[in-house]
Amino acid sequence: MTRGRTAARATEKTRTIKKLSAPPAAANSVKTRRGGFDITFLVLVLILVVVGLVMLFSASYATSYDRYDGNSFYYISNQAKNAVLGIIAMLLIMQIDYHFYHKVAWLAYAGSLVLLVLVLVLPSSNPNAARWIDLGFVSFQPSEVMKFALVILFAHHVSLHYKEMKRFKEGLLFFGVVLAPVVVLMLLQPHLSGTVLIMAISAVMMFVGGTDWRWFAGAIIVAALIVAAVIFVPGLSSYAGSRFEIWLDPFSDPTDKGFQTIQSLYAISSGGLMGVGFGASRQKYLWLPESQNDFIFSIICEELGFVGAVLVVLLFALLVWRGFVIAARAKDRFGTMLAVGLTAQVGIQTFLNIAVVTNTVPNTGISLPFFSFGGTSLIMLLASMGVILSVSRNANLEKE
Repeated sequence: MTRGRTAARATEKTRTIKKLSAPPAAANSVKTRRGGFDITFLVLVLILVVVGLVMLFSASYATSYDRYDGNSFYYISNQAKNAVLGIIAMLLIMQIDYHFYHKVAWLAYAGSLVLLVLVLVLPSSNPNAARWIDLGFVSFQPSEVMKFALVILFAHHVSLHYKEMKRFKEGLLFFGVVLAPVVVLMLLQPHLSGTVLIMAISAVMMFVGGTDWRWFAGAIIVAALIVAAVIFVPGLSSYAGSRFEIWLDPFSDPTDKGFQTIQSLYAISSGGLMGVGFGASRQKYLWLPESQNDFIFSIICEELGFVGAVLVVLLFALLVWRGFVIAARAKDRFGTMLAVGLTAQVGIQTFLNIAVVTNTVPNTGISLPFFSFGGTSLIMLLASMGVILSVSRNANLEKE
């Protein structure tokens, strides 16, 4: 009888412990939402694409008319086609479970390395830089593919070795070994802006991934030394060094190397607070080189003024903010790192482009996301946005 009562009490005590340790009812009502996606992020992307197309047409029609036998619509027609292809790619990719990229991380990296080698081997139409692979019916920049591949590979690595990221091997050596051939091949093109962007994205992913601050600081110092060597060391500095000198004083060579920067500053200052009006830019009439590409933000400032420029920057800021929100809500570390890396690319590239056109940093020839002319860049960018939307579709948590 005593044993029976003791057993009954023990059983009741076990039930009580289980009941107290069980999650609250509210927690049980939270589940993974599948099938939806972050509408705010999608709307921001589409707004940037539309505004980008409108501003590209305004900034490019004079140059297009001059270069393509009176065809003012060359740039905008090609960009619009690429935008449609990119949006279709984004909508298709957002339907794919992002865990698929776990399986192809190394393959994507290896394939991108092969493309970076090919761009140096194949004939180039530009005698000063080899950045494009021209297949006749289509041409593209391998560096754009490599940005995407590195984000996938680094997200793959961090998700598998998060607990070991404080160690030298996992937290620093892996990134250095993977980045070394990429940096060398990019500098041989030469493509300094792409190199800086890739290194900056990698730094963000290392920081968020958990690399020990000592290894992280060491990596930053090494990267700074590489950039300094490219600028100042004889033999390496012929390409970047001249840009550094012009950055310090663009008026030292106002008719040649400093001409673009000077015209950009003229365009920005002409805009004032409210701008000269949409379509009314004067600098785009063959005064500002590459007004349809790297320096399109100068035309935005001239036509829309300080207010319009701030609104464009605000759109980018909201997109980056929403991308990090999606990263924070991801159900696993792989999704978090994917969203962080791809969002960081947009944010860093936007910052660097605006810094270049305002002469805050040396001219590195970096494009403005969603705005600058370039099919490879736009399609790859929209495909990346599709991956972020896939993370939001498969990983958002909300109450029933």
